[in-house]
Amino acid sequence: MASDIGFVEFVVDQIDSDCAVTFKSMFGEFGLFSGGRIVALICDDQLFMKPTEGGRAFIGDVVEAPPYPGAKPCLLIGAQIDDGEWLSELVRITARELPPPKPKKPKKPRKPRKKG
Repeated sequence: MASDIGFVEFVVDQIDSDCAVTFKSMFGEFGLFSGGRIVALICDDQLFMKPTEGGRAFIGDVVEAPPYPGAKPCLLIGAQIDDGEWLSELVRITARELPPPKPKKPKKPRKPRKKG
């Protein structure tokens, strides 16, 4: 079941603007980005944060689950999704601990095809 865009927008609206969270449709679900880093996934209208040591410590009683079959477990966020301050701090902690995105290689220009 694909996530509802209204749910995605609700989650993003909960997060403080200084986190600069954006979302992108990915494989029928959504990825949440902060500072160019993918910090969470929204799958089946559930929020899954990327696992970090700081995130685990901040949450305390962690529930882990894979966001989709075959995926590595992530931190499943339940009722705290309604607490914007709490969620914003978790996004900040997670983004700080994740590695920066790798620079994209420039695309090589295509060679024109020979006719004939």
